[in-house]
Amino acid sequence: RMRGPEPTSGKVVIVDIDNKSLEEIGQWPWPRDILAELIGSIQDQGAEVIGLDILFAEEDRTSPKNYLDDLNRFLEEPLDSSRLRELKNRAGLDHDKMFGRSLAASSSVLGYAMVTNPENDLMTGRPFPSCNIGLDSNRAGFSDINFISAYNAILNIPEISRAHSEGFINVLPGPSGIIRQVPLFMSLDDLPYPSLALEICRIARQERGVTVHVSKRSRRKGKDILGISIGQHFIPTDDRGQLTLNYRGPVKTIPYISATELLQEEKKEDLRDKIVLIGTSAAGLFDLRSTPFSNIFPGVEIQAVAVDNLLQGDPLVYDRYTEIGLTYAAVIFGGLFLSALLAYTSPLAGGLGGILCLLATFAGSWYFFLQGRLVGITYPLLTIVAVFLLVTLANYFFEGRRKRFLHKAFSRYVSPELVDDIIKAPRKLSLSGEVKDLTVFFSDIRDFTKISEGMSPQDIGRLMNTYLTAMSTVLMEHGGTVDKYIGDAIMAFWGAPLSDRAHAVKAVRASLASLERLRELQPVWEEEGFPRIEIGIGLNSGEMNTGNFGSQQRFDYTVIGDNVNLASRLEGLNKIYGTSLLISEFTREAIGDQFFCRFIDLVRVKGRERPVALYEPLCEGNPDPDLRREVEAFERIVALYREQEFSLAEELLADLEAENPCLLYRLYIKRIADLGKEGPGPDWDGVFTHTSK
Repeated sequence: RMRGPEPTSGKVVIVDIDNKSLEEIGQWPWPRDILAELIGSIQDQGAEVIGLDILFAEEDRTSPKNYLDDLNRFLEEPLDSSRLRELKNRAGLDHDKMFGRSLAASSSVLGYAMVTNPENDLMTGRPFPSCNIGLDSNRAGFSDINFISAYNAILNIPEISRAHSEGFINVLPGPSGIIRQVPLFMSLDDLPYPSLALEICRIARQERGVTVHVSKRSRRKGKDILGISIGQHFIPTDDRGQLTLNYRGPVKTIPYISATELLQEEKKEDLRDKIVLIGTSAAGLFDLRSTPFSNIFPGVEIQAVAVDNLLQGDPLVYDRYTEIGLTYAAVIFGGLFLSALLAYTSPLAGGLGGILCLLATFAGSWYFFLQGRLVGITYPLLTIVAVFLLVTLANYFFEGRRKRFLHKAFSRYVSPELVDDIIKAPRKLSLSGEVKDLTVFFSDIRDFTKISEGMSPQDIGRLMNTYLTAMSTVLMEHGGTVDKYIGDAIMAFWGAPLSDRAHAVKAVRASLASLERLRELQPVWEEEGFPRIEIGIGLNSGEMNTGNFGSQQRFDYTVIGDNVNLASRLEGLNKIYGTSLLISEFTREAIGDQFFCRFIDLVRVKGRERPVALYEPLCEGNPDPDLRREVEAFERIVALYREQEFSLAEELLADLEAENPCLLYRLYIKRIADLGKEGPGPDWDGVFTHTSK
């Protein structure tokens, strides 16, 4: 139906005993003198061959000869037995003989029926072997060939069996009830007999015999058939000698002529050199079948399609070897393609890949079908579905298990978006120890011990859960990995488990966002009666060891190293300088000019000999002009301080602190006072050493 109708040979015509004919002539069966007249009319109009898709297994009960015995009772002088016998033998009084003579005078082919199921109440019948049948192999006989077998035959009565030839009219529906093939030969008592369509075509080609081609390989039940030849014309069949019909189109694609029109002398049809099949499309005569084009398809047109296929030599061919190749291709290439998609991409991509393989299989089958080659796609489709299911199950149990492990392992560390990135690119992830360039974050609540002394355990738990949830959410929203909670402290890092070149920028941005979020929560907590909370944050960037660390019984994904310790020290220094966020010179270098920072100090922290410069990020982008002037003034004072211009530095600091009171300024004023009037001496390098954490 998708392909649409195809042109016919133009040589085949159906004479239809349709509903119109039954209305005008009478119910079926018609008297056979009418059928004799019909055959004569068709022959007179130049038909080449006439085929009858009708079985005449009983005598015509309307013949006048059947009533001669009863006629004697009404005659004054009854006829003697010899006279009666003479009258009965007259053709004009015997419709069957009239019909037989008409068939004998024409190039006609009668149909009979093969019985494929054993029925004991039928009389044994054997058709007349109407054509010469040969084999192309000397190594096999008819009994060795894989023909469809019959148990008996229902034949036409002898008076009618005077046609030029005869063939069986059986068509065998497939498992779905649809007729897709018709047998060209059937075997009865180990002898092959031709079909009606085959005999019509043989006579039309004026050939005396048919050759059956068999394969060299053997089956348990016999040798397979490759096809048949009518003279020099080879017709491919399936392995049992069935022709796969290439239907030309829907009902009446083959031309129809109503039988009643041919019986009217004033109407003539051009049947010269045509092959005419006589049959019925009337629903009451039960010769309607199911085909790929329609569920109601006259049986005579199925025979006509078979004749047309034989004449043009274009039946559909079941291409077994292409199907085998397509199946192997589906197994190998489709399997590899689907396996790769399902293993290395998302389930959506795998599903689309599976659909693509199915569509490709359908497209391949369609391509071959347009060339007249049938390629079964059941096995390729089942193969693709099986591969898809097996690979999906394998991924679920193996790759899926790994992804579930990764999701479970990192969902409490990082944001859901980052977990998805980890699962999408697990090759970028290393759970074993490795050295990576990261930025580590430490935060701590100021004076938490004192705060907690005045609170109940329930209030402390509620406050901490709210605080840790809010801070962790901000960190993960900015791409951070929340490592652990140490009491009221939070440890996080950026740049692992997935590498990120912007880890320092994201860490500073997240730290500023954390302080902003804390300012939003402080009024809420004050309304609930909780004390005001202030935090300190320390950031440092550099090489660190990252991976799963711990004991055999318990381990966590974390970072360790000297640069981690430095970040922890910086967090603790916030309370000394009166700041909330301190970063090292390494982080300051990594963020470039994206943030406006204030220099704080050059220090040696406990446990580290090398001095490090401290900075305080104040905002992202350009600062307020007043803030910029204040920071620039302070940094000039620090330069004077390091050049040991203490008096001038102290004077300027006093003015700056008076304008903007700040613990940092007071710290430097006190530090200058502690150095005394004589100063620290020529070896002083301006580095302040912190002896506590």
